[in-house]
Amino acid sequence: MHKRLAEVSLAAAEFTHAHWFFGNLYEAVVKVPHRVSGSGDGLGLRRSPLGTGSPGRYYAPFAPVTFPAAALALAAGWNRPGGRPWLVTAAAASAAGSAATAYLLRSVNPPLFFGPKPLSEMRRKPLLARWYRINALRLAASAVALVAIDRARLAGPRPPECTPGP
Repeated sequence: MHKRLAEVSLAAAEFTHAHWFFGNLYEAVVKVPHRVSGSGDGLGLRRSPLGTGSPGRYYAPFAPVTFPAAALALAAGWNRPGGRPWLVTAAAASAAGSAATAYLLRSVNPPLFFGPKPLSEMRRKPLLARWYRINALRLAASAVALVAIDRARLAGPRPPECTPGP
């Protein structure tokens, strides 16, 4: 049962971190923050973080599971000495990425995306620069978590070798 919990939580951590990585990468490549922060009320984003067109809708189903899945994988896989350092690394990277996301959600996103009026370029530019710097940290954290999860899986117990019978 404990082994199954470790496998399921590791798979959930891998899936949610991949979801997180590719979502954040997409936002950076197509410059979603530039588009959303300059949109005024056109997309309805200034009314709600989960309004029409909001990237929040993409993250809402899995974001709350991302760090807990990594932490559960660490706890459930603790008895695997070979995978333990990788599980610690994955959980630490997940915690760092989650902290960076919490900072963005509380400090940068509200004035940048949800103010009553679009920001002046003078106020918008530094917030966008901060958003992209923090997003780079989130991308690095999720990439480290994904690599560590893969390594933890490889370092896990191997099935017993088949030995020829007598």
